[in-house]
Amino acid sequence: MTKKTQQNKSFTIFDWLKEITYTKSPSSKFSNEEWESFNPYMISRFLSMSKDYIELVNYVQNIPYTEKKKYYKIYCELIPKKQFFQKYIKSTKKSPSKDIVEQISKYYECSLGEAEEYTYILGNKGIQEILNKLGYESK
Repeated sequence: MTKKTQQNKSFTIFDWLKEITYTKSPSSKFSNEEWESFNPYMISRFLSMSKDYIELVNYVQNIPYTEKKKYYKIYCELIPKKQFFQKYIKSTKKSPSKDIVEQISKYYECSLGEAEEYTYILGNKGIQEILNKLGYESK
């Protein structure tokens, strides 16, 4: 890929992470369009998945998100120059089925969001008791 085609495409979160952790180009190099794709929240989120950068990210998050160039400059100066790859950490929580959440919502006369929280609190045994009271068989 040549430099001209690379400059024409828009920057992704991964391009910005590479710039911050490895390339470390000066902030004046980037166009306004490229700065629009810079999302301090997402940059901080990805960097915080590395245990080495958690405290740094916590410190830097005191800067308002509107000051993108400050974020970039601080991260470039404080993060050592090396290749960065961090596996994305997903939630291990499995959400309950919609049917169960709807039944819990009807039983407690609450919103679906609250009913979903109740399913975690009640556990399988509590959910089963409520479904039995509502006339459902144990399946």
